Amino acid sequence: MKLNNTTLFIISGFLVLTACNISKKETSNENENKQIAIIEPDYVTEKVAYDTDDPAIWYNEEDPSASLIIGTDKGDDNTLGGLYVFNLHGQIDREKSITNLERPNNVDIAYDFIYQGDTIDIAVCTERFRNAIRVFRLPELTPIDAGGIKVFEGDSLNAPMGIALYTQPSDGKIFAIVGRKEGPKEGYFWQYQLTNNDNDEVVGEVVRKFGNWSGIKEIEAIAVDDQLGYVYYSDEHVGIRKQFVNPDSSNVELALFGKDNFGDDREGISIYPTGEKTGYILVSDQGSNEFHVFDRSGNHDLIAELPFSTMDSDGSESSNKNFGQEFPKGIFVAMSTDKTFHIYDWRKIQRAIDER
Repeated sequence: MKLNNTTLFIISGFLVLTACNISKKETSNENENKQIAIIEPDYVTEKVAYDTDDPAIWYNEEDPSASLIIGTDKGDDNTLGGLYVFNLHGQIDREKSITNLERPNNVDIAYDFIYQGDTIDIAVCTERFRNAIRVFRLPELTPIDAGGIKVFEGDSLNAPMGIALYTQPSDGKIFAIVGRKEGPKEGYFWQYQLTNNDNDEVVGEVVRKFGNWSGIKEIEAIAVDDQLGYVYYSDEHVGIRKQFVNPDSSNVELALFGKDNFGDDREGISIYPTGEKTGYILVSDQGSNEFHVFDRSGNHDLIAELPFSTMDSDGSESSNKNFGQEFPKGIFVAMSTDKTFHIYDWRKIQRAIDER
């Protein structure tokens, strides 16, 4: 067929429009364009009542397949939220779940906390509207804090939001690093040592104030690498900041990475070790429904940008433990704004990383 100038113009325009509509999930290398498949979950949890925010994973040493996922439901400004307990298939254990908390944002878990002369595992969450953190014994989720530990006392900016727990390898002491909805540019976090008082109630003592903030948006996500002794936190519109986590350390910032290529807020952080110093740091790119994967060692170079099934993910958690036949290399759990958490076999994520 002979093509006139009008036909050529139409065809050229069509090709330009087609090129402009290529999905951002496509990546290119020297030889080809490659479509990146969205990573789909193995299980999606039952929905909570109002607004999911952050998950944590409790590993059951005696029966790994009976491990639990603890997830927060923030509620709303007029309604109580809670801590929901899920099995690894996403089903809610309503007997263990707690639904009377005032704006619980983030939650984390620590093992071998000394309590009543024994060692127990604990889940700790922030309760923003009460200016407190809450401590629960696992797996029962029984409160052991006499109603809550007040935080940021004496400071007008005292509404807690983010939290991460640190277990000191040398002596097993456990610390809670607590962030807030609003804070100063220096000393955004207060670090509390968790202990028992004479009434066997868990209490917290301030041992450190640290953390830099840009003054833009906020900081919510905090993650601790116990093994290497670092704390990471997402300055949401700037990057991921890194400092030493030991309370006796200097407050010098060690790194600021993840400054580029984010579509929106830098949110949930989770750490997946593959060796003593190797592994991955996964950070949610909230607006793009992606997780950016950084190298755990060295300069935290960007390894991959992976699209996930979650929507506007805020919080996440990962574990490299063997959870049984379905999850022999660990699991990754991420919040989604449809009131659920998505549960992934780590092997899927590893394959996606390897294919990049």
